Amino acid sequence: MANLQVKGVDDDFYEALKLLAKEKGRSLSQQVLIMLKEYLAKEKRLSKAKTPGALLLELAGSWEDERPAEAIIEELKASRKPSRKFEKGLNVSS
Repeated sequence: MANLQVKGVDDDFYEALKLLAKEKGRSLSQQVLIMLKEYLAKEKRLSKAKTPGALLLELAGSWEDERPAEAIIEELKASRKPSRKFEKGLNVSS
């Protein structure tokens, strides 16, 4: 098994690590190894997570249709149903 030595650790940081290890009932080395493993596992999960942009691209759809755009537009317009909201016209006066 390999050994790892870390140099230049700030005294306050070192004391905080020692205190955390004591609270968890672990040696300082055990605590640092656990923290590193948890961090690396989290990073691995995050790297596998899809970005918002990737999710949006998955949702964005497209289709193939032999008809020209005008024919598709006409079909969409013909399939619309009139709204009762505007039966009496559009009243824009205040």
